[in-house]
Amino acid sequence: MSRRVRRRCLLSKDKEKVIIASTALPETAEEFEICRPGGGCGGVDGGSLVDWTSLPDDTVVQLFSCLNYRDRASLASTCRTWRLLGASPCLWNSLDLRAHRCDADSTSTLSSRCANLRRLRFRGSESAAAIINLNARGLREIAGDYCRDITDATLSVIAARHEALESLQIGLDPCERISSDAIRHVAMCCQRLKRLRLCGVREIDGLAMGALARHCTALEEIALIDCGSIDESSLGMVASLKFLSVAGSRNLKWASAASSWCNLPNLVGLDVSRTDLPTSALIRLFSLSKNLRVLCALNCAALEAEGNNLSLVSSHSKGKILLALFTDMFKKITSLFSDQLARETEIFRDWRFGRNKDRNLNDIMSWLEWILSQSMFRIAEMNPQGMDDFWLRQGAALLLSLVNSVQEDVQERAAAGLATFVVIDDENATVDPARAEAVMKNGGIRLLLELAKSCREGVQSEAAKAIANLSVNAKVAKEVADEDGIRILADLARSTNKLVAEEAAGGLWNLSVGEEHKTAIAEAGGVKALVDLIFKWPAGIDGVLERAAGALANLAADDKCSMEVAMAGGVQALVMLARSCKVEGVQEQAARALANLAAHGDSNSNNAVVGQEAGALEALVQLTCSPNEGVRQEAAGALWNLSFDDRNREAIAGAGGVEALVALANACTNSSHGLQERAAGALWGLSVSEANSVAIGHEGGVAPLIALARSDAEDVHETAAGALWNLAFYPGNALRIIEGGGVPVLVHLCSSSGSKMARFMAALALAYMFDGRMDEFALVGSSSEGTSKGVFFEGARKMALKHIEAFVLSFSDHQLFSMAVASSAPTALSQVLEVTRIQEAGHLRCSGAEIGRFVAMLRNSSTILRACAAFALVQFTVPGGRHAMHHAGLLQKAGATRTLRGAAASASAPTEAKVFARIVLRNLEHHQLETSM
Repeated sequence: MSRRVRRRCLLSKDKEKVIIASTALPETAEEFEICRPGGGCGGVDGGSLVDWTSLPDDTVVQLFSCLNYRDRASLASTCRTWRLLGASPCLWNSLDLRAHRCDADSTSTLSSRCANLRRLRFRGSESAAAIINLNARGLREIAGDYCRDITDATLSVIAARHEALESLQIGLDPCERISSDAIRHVAMCCQRLKRLRLCGVREIDGLAMGALARHCTALEEIALIDCGSIDESSLGMVASLKFLSVAGSRNLKWASAASSWCNLPNLVGLDVSRTDLPTSALIRLFSLSKNLRVLCALNCAALEAEGNNLSLVSSHSKGKILLALFTDMFKKITSLFSDQLARETEIFRDWRFGRNKDRNLNDIMSWLEWILSQSMFRIAEMNPQGMDDFWLRQGAALLLSLVNSVQEDVQERAAAGLATFVVIDDENATVDPARAEAVMKNGGIRLLLELAKSCREGVQSEAAKAIANLSVNAKVAKEVADEDGIRILADLARSTNKLVAEEAAGGLWNLSVGEEHKTAIAEAGGVKALVDLIFKWPAGIDGVLERAAGALANLAADDKCSMEVAMAGGVQALVMLARSCKVEGVQEQAARALANLAAHGDSNSNNAVVGQEAGALEALVQLTCSPNEGVRQEAAGALWNLSFDDRNREAIAGAGGVEALVALANACTNSSHGLQERAAGALWGLSVSEANSVAIGHEGGVAPLIALARSDAEDVHETAAGALWNLAFYPGNALRIIEGGGVPVLVHLCSSSGSKMARFMAALALAYMFDGRMDEFALVGSSSEGTSKGVFFEGARKMALKHIEAFVLSFSDHQLFSMAVASSAPTALSQVLEVTRIQEAGHLRCSGAEIGRFVAMLRNSSTILRACAAFALVQFTVPGGRHAMHHAGLLQKAGATRTLRGAAASASAPTEAKVFARIVLRNLEHHQLETSM
């Protein structure tokens, strides 16, 4: 896989445990390239030192406020004064621990700085249980993400330790282990509560709602999202409510709900998105609710079924607005304001920068931002059918408007919505081009890149994810590059925040698919940043590792960038992953990267470098036994590429590569064509040497290669035919091919394959088998058995020769060849070469023994074999061929010139053999002249 898109990040327990250094135990300043006051770091130009200690304290504190926690701790370690300033209470009002491992030890270490903490964000159930150790009794806001396993006991203790809480938010995963008991504890302990947002609670009974009504008299907002069962009537007892959301809750009794909620005296905003709200309940809510101003009903199937025929609703909605997929939401929201805010599509921006003094309207707009960002993200995540019109007409623009919110969690959810709604198939990395380009046309790329430069790491992470997914689209990728997005992502990939680095690596992965972006990534320092990510988080952080390895794999496909990867330590990093990481996605990308590094042949030394890295070949051989097909395919591909180096070839065999690859070939006859091609290709590469070729035959490698040669894919034809060609050079293997039914298969390839290369190598394999060297092997045995073998062998030989002749003649043009025989003019031979050349055959490299065998075949009694040998030597010596000079030299050493002249002048030779022999002689003259110049 060359690219990846991401929808929602579903965290397992392991993913909740992201280990980082505690902020109370800072790393050295040198590690973060921070100069100590009076130390040895110069200015940019190496000139005079800057005396950082001369900065005013308030300037230093402002500098601290722009840093993340890790960098803040590092900066504070530079001197005693800055350590004190780094502990200033104003710097510890808010704490975001979502990217960090948050256990009892780390929170206890942080507790000395948290006396003035007012706002806390964390991720995971383990973190929820640990935050009580912060001793932050003055906390006003707590928000926890992905707390699927949080229990009543944990939530009750959190409430008991933080009595000053005004806002409690637990989501996005369903909290199915929270019950009404915990909600009652929250109500009794946190009586200053103004906002309660919970997700996925299975049941919320009347006792819980009653407790909230009695004890939390300032409670203005309740959001019970995707909850199973809610006591609708008891919600009506919370008289202080201004905003209520029951989005995604499917078991509501609407008659009871409408009757009860209409009596809430302060209710101005109601969100029933993704529910089965009927039209009758909607009319009742609009007609009886005195102060209700906004009702949000996105993706409500019952309402959308009636669509624009809700004229009856309109008659009861005076002074109230309905936000639904079929309404113009920008226009509806604008109607809340007077004429001073007239630009509909800019309504959120104008409101934020306006001087609106209506506190109630400001509260409504802030709540609208939050519930719209949540609902649209959820809808994008579910990816329901029939949403294209909404997303293109207003959805994309609405999400982009919300990205500019001053509320951090709104920004994050809106960016996450943009990352999600464009993806229509995350398994196959498919992005809807119209949706992606809608974001681009509305200025979304520049906006997201600006957001990615935020000092808030949660926002950085979501913006980077959106950029990554959108960049699957080639037009968007170009705009990202044009807007300096590659440098921004490369910078984010250096982040010490795992979530930010992971998403930035994903962005570089997708951008690196485009050939035009690879060099730009390298120039922006992206290669080193990606390699450093692997060394920074070598185990347990599979998201970062897979994306970093995937991006490096794409980059390694470029010759120049592959050298950058090697120079940056990429070979060592990737081999480390292949050896030690147990995550299949990481293994697959690491193997693919090593395959690409080794694919450049003579243009650089990476092939040899990979093979010489300790444990590399052993790891790749082991990965061919993986239960995951993608891992097996990439590992086999890497071994195939590495086998082009003589030392690697023997080392692979020494590491058990022959046995492993024969087993893989046996097991993959029903697998994907990609795996079949690479398994056969790796055996082809190993079979170049005599020892390996014989070992493959002894190990049982002939039978699976014959089976793969029956494939209906041309690429598999080529690799299987190439491997059988090499194996057939040795009589024992040739006999195994014949006895295994290989002749009819090779004959079929020779005559019917759509690949010229497959046909060519099948013909050569057949020629090897029947040039006379195998005869004594074929007839070994008793008299009667020898007779039957002889009959079988002779039948196979006639079949083979017939199709070899047909193959050679398929490149013959009678008129053209007759002219070439009659004339010695170079033009005639050039014309023949033009029509007979197989371009890809120039990549084949023969040994001296093989060239000698073709020369001997020129003297064979069979005119068919003589023509085939001459045809093969034409392909191997064509000027411009990759190994043409090598083959010309071998022919000179073998003294082939006299034999070729004899073949060219032979009266009994077929016309094709004569012409081909002349072309080979001319090729040799060309190479000899080229060598002498």
